[in-house]
Amino acid sequence: MPEPSYYQQLFLRRIKREKQLIVLWRTAVFLLFLLIWECSARYGLIDSFIFSSPSLIWKSFMEMCRDLSIFSHLGITVTETLISFFIVVILGAGLAVLLWCFPRLAQVTEPYLVILNSLPKSALAPLLIVWLGANERTIIVSGVSVAIFGSVLNLYAGFQNTDPDKLKLIETLGGGKKEKFQKIILPSSLPLLLSVMKVNIGLCLVGVIIGEFIGARQGLGYLIIYSSQTFKLTWVLMSITLLCIIALILYGILGLIERYVTK
Repeated sequence: MPEPSYYQQLFLRRIKREKQLIVLWRTAVFLLFLLIWECSARYGLIDSFIFSSPSLIWKSFMEMCRDLSIFSHLGITVTETLISFFIVVILGAGLAVLLWCFPRLAQVTEPYLVILNSLPKSALAPLLIVWLGANERTIIVSGVSVAIFGSVLNLYAGFQNTDPDKLKLIETLGGGKKEKFQKIILPSSLPLLLSVMKVNIGLCLVGVIIGEFIGARQGLGYLIIYSSQTFKLTWVLMSITLLCIIALILYGILGLIERYVTK
């Protein structure tokens, strides 16, 4: 492979510096926010009992690490989220393929999928508790219900938007739906599938937390509800911070997978 020219090297260095500058600004904004929050709590500009502070959150986290209680809550929430996510990926892709294979079925079910996708999932959580009981299965179903309908609709729309000329080429060569899907639909929809997965991981986490709010005895959602009821607001903010970190890590892992697959 030929070496890049002088101007190409300048361009690549400029792109690299731009990325480094963005990371630097992101870090600076975050650290400035923490500094303002901490100083405001220390000097009485805000009530530390209500708004807590970064140092109090860190202290509470370390205390729960020492007695190992935080790890059980973290482990349960992450496990339920991952199980919900894998179910959504498999079931969503399978249903989207089914709708693509049977257009009449898609026409019949599309309005119902749109309605179910628009329905606030927090309204379903109390019903799920009554129907399935207050257990881990209900929380997983809650996580699945938040992401599954949108996943099916987005993937099916992506299948429908495949280049029709390529599909006609498969037909002229004597191929059927199987060949169309394997040779055209699946490869062209792979970026969409990865993008939908990145969205779904966050939605599954939201659904799991909704389920834990109502029917859990462990997990970060349960910890948030318990802490708010006992006015341990530092625990609430600590749990929210941990949820943000979990979402960031899971999103980052999927981003790495997307980068590897697209190469």
